[in-house]
Amino acid sequence: MAKKTRQILRRIQNVKHVRQITKAMYAIAATQVIQRKRALFSARPFGEESENTLAQLWATAQKQGIEHPFFLHTERKGAALLVMNSDRGLCGRYVGDINRAALGFCEQHGEVQLLLGGEKAHRFFRSRPWPIAEIYLRAYERPDLGVARRILEDLLALYPERVGEVWTVYMHFRGELVQRVRVERLLPLEVPEAMGEELIHEPALPKLLDHAARLYLLGRVFGILLSAKASEQAIRRQTMKAATDNADELIDKLTLLYNKARQHGITAELADIMGGAEALREER
Repeated sequence: MAKKTRQILRRIQNVKHVRQITKAMYAIAATQVIQRKRALFSARPFGEESENTLAQLWATAQKQGIEHPFFLHTERKGAALLVMNSDRGLCGRYVGDINRAALGFCEQHGEVQLLLGGEKAHRFFRSRPWPIAEIYLRAYERPDLGVARRILEDLLALYPERVGEVWTVYMHFRGELVQRVRVERLLPLEVPEAMGEELIHEPALPKLLDHAARLYLLGRVFGILLSAKASEQAIRRQTMKAATDNADELIDKLTLLYNKARQHGITAELADIMGGAEALREER
């Protein structure tokens, strides 16, 4: 019985140690969510304004018969897929949901060149048949424009010369409790109908359109990075909170089991003592 109580006590101590880790990770993830959410919301106005400006420029260009490869649909086969996943685990459904969505896209499209963000995406796809064009490992733990610019340059090195479309799979951050996997097309561009008055511009409209399109794409890639990281930390926080709550529940159950085992052991010892005393009295 003493051996059993020692085993239960050891399990309680192990669970308490794990609980300390999950509680600390929860606190870290909660702080990261606030920071990533603030950065994401700060970047959204730029994305909205750059989209509206690009829409106005493209509407003007169409009226003048000006074309741009970023907007044109070609018959070139194949697609590039940017997969934004995590470098680390312990983030619940995040890794699996993104990899499954990316795998489904590859199986549906066939000819796909992969640009893999995060160690978890690289491990998942490195033994699969689709070629890997670029890998971004531990490159965007804290997203910045430098990383977004590098990714955009890699995408434009493939489009439109080598692939006819560019897509991305990432976790969209809708709120601290709601995150959804999104599969979005980046190229060719589709912009909404222009709002507001026509822009006054210099005669070099093609150069202006090209600059605006690249700036808009840079903003989209940067926004995707921010959304992906905010979602990852939010899901990690949820996962660590659930793990901490489960640890608390398990500790309570083990503590009850330990007390029962200890009480049973004490009762057995008392019974042995009483039995021994009774035997001594009978001998007298």
